[in-house]
Amino acid sequence: MAESRPCPICKKPSTPEFRPFCSRRCADIDLGRWFSEDYRVPAEPVSEDGKISDTEDDLPA
Repeated sequence: MAESRPCPICKKPSTPEFRPFCSRRCADIDLGRWFSEDYRVPAEPVSEDGKISDTEDDLPA
């Protein structure tokens, strides 16, 4: 059987019910970090007119 990974918030063993967290509390802490923008997904900056790049490289084939 594979060993479970530790909870990313408190480092205790994770539980199947709240995986990858150990508890509802740690899951809620993580969700709160997303809501408060402590975590961010890297992205290209958007131009002032709100458009994303219009180059041929971005168009579907």
